[in-house]
Amino acid sequence: MAEKTNVMRTLEKMKVKYISHCYADTDAISGIEVAAVLYLNPDRVYKTLVTVGKTNKYYVFLVPVALELDFKKAADSVGEKAIEMIKAKDLLAITGYVHGGCSPISMRKSFPTIIDESAANFETIVFSAGKIGYQVEMGLEDLKKVVDFNLADIVNSK
Repeated sequence: MAEKTNVMRTLEKMKVKYISHCYADTDAISGIEVAAVLYLNPDRVYKTLVTVGKTNKYYVFLVPVALELDFKKAADSVGEKAIEMIKAKDLLAITGYVHGGCSPISMRKSFPTIIDESAANFETIVFSAGKIGYQVEMGLEDLKKVVDFNLADIVNSK
């Protein structure tokens, strides 16, 4: 039995449906490797990126693991002139999560969250369950019950 993460406990407490995936017994590191070991389409596996804007506000972006965040599109989506990734050493203090295990659910504080619009093409998307080795899968309507987010075109064009 795989262990429960804080994200899973939050979802259960709020009675939100999800499917958990565990890859802790593999050596998968990148999101593409995680998608492969879980036999999932990498287009519906999302990475959680935390950024800071020129106004010093933090923003969370979810993008497909095989694609890159387009910083200009992302900044436009939150009304900032520019954004940049936060430093890895600051991630734990800001979000409560470590690099590679960052989830948009149950962060220390609530930050504006944008999910790439491609997520609307799938019944469910998969993202970190808040601990390296664990992912959760859920529909956007269920995710909306725990995270206030918007959809926008935020990735570099292929």
